[in-house]
Amino acid sequence: MAYFRKRGAFWHYTVEIGIDPKTGKRKQQSKGGFKTKKEAQLAAAVIEQETAQGTYVKEKNITFEEFSKQWLEIYMNTGKVKISTIRVREHEIAKLMPYFAKMKMNSIKKTDYQNALNDLKKNGKKVIETNENNEKITKNESLSESTLSGVNSTGKMIFKKAVELDIIKSNPTEFAYVPKTNKTVEEIEAEEERVKYLEKEQLALFLETAKEHGLDQDYTIFLLLSYTGMRTGELCALKWKDIDFEDQTISITKTYYNPKNNVTDYRLLTPKTENSKRVIEIDEDVIDQLHRHRHEQNRFKMENRLEYHDADFVIIKKNKYPGYPEIIKTIENRMRRLLKIANLNTDLTPHSLRHTHTSLLAELKVGLQEIMDRLGHKDDDTTRNVYLHVTKTKKKEASQKFAQLMRSL
Repeated sequence: MAYFRKRGAFWHYTVEIGIDPKTGKRKQQSKGGFKTKKEAQLAAAVIEQETAQGTYVKEKNITFEEFSKQWLEIYMNTGKVKISTIRVREHEIAKLMPYFAKMKMNSIKKTDYQNALNDLKKNGKKVIETNENNEKITKNESLSESTLSGVNSTGKMIFKKAVELDIIKSNPTEFAYVPKTNKTVEEIEAEEERVKYLEKEQLALFLETAKEHGLDQDYTIFLLLSYTGMRTGELCALKWKDIDFEDQTISITKTYYNPKNNVTDYRLLTPKTENSKRVIEIDEDVIDQLHRHRHEQNRFKMENRLEYHDADFVIIKKNKYPGYPEIIKTIENRMRRLLKIANLNTDLTPHSLRHTHTSLLAELKVGLQEIMDRLGHKDDDTTRNVYLHVTKTKKKEASQKFAQLMRSL
């Protein structure tokens, strides 16, 4: 039974919602702020119906900021999530904070959440530019669809858990969607034409530049990346015990994690996915270079044995922190330097060498599944697109060669 009374200008209701099993006393739910008695009666009727059906949930008075911290603790303690993933989730939660931080979880509506996604799409990225007077100006730019998709995934997990824990009754993310940008024909064509990898002649030039003008270890670094297609993090985590010189294979069992680029504060994590664990076959050229590299490294280790961080890494720091694994940022900077010397596209990154590896294997008519296995991919649209682009070009060349043959008769 519901009870109603007026306090000042507003009506309040009190509804019995059952018996407390611990005390045996009746439990009640009260709420006020209704402009009319009719509004209070309708709201109370909903509570009574839910109580009778056993579906009533007493929402808890907690803010998004408070609950997202609780959710992150739960998420971390599952034991199934890598620290790198947790860091990503923290960044994605931070994107939602300006919209919901101090709002009560039970007050966030579907329209609130969708409006937040829409605004993030339009203004979610802060960019600092310098004008003609050398003044720094902060601008808001559109957030990429992939980043926004990650934010939405995290938001959905948070609110789903809130429903499971009876914090809220309904999930405001249930029908939310990530807003898309309709690209023009010109933009799509420009994306298709953008080179994301090196042609074989360009790769040969790049590696020759690394050999002739590279800094210490550059040639070994980029030969390994080019000839194996491994990720940069996998290279930084590579140890000598992972290399079988007799069978000419490299085992990929871990990846390097160091988001703050602190040389001594690194971690070795399990690979990106289960499929990332793999054995890569390598040829004599790579084996020979690794032999030379290990010989030079052993000499360096003996010269610096008192301070050497002897953890068996293949690619190491040599100056201030001898023996520690090289950081990814340094490899990116070194590649940019070499691309500039070789007069190649400086927008390419070490990851582009994976795409280069894919394109050259496709040219050799290696099957897509074999390439995926070598790269440690179960499924990857970028790899598939590179493969299809190369094989499509080769098919066109075959057609042209056949036509030339017929014209020569």
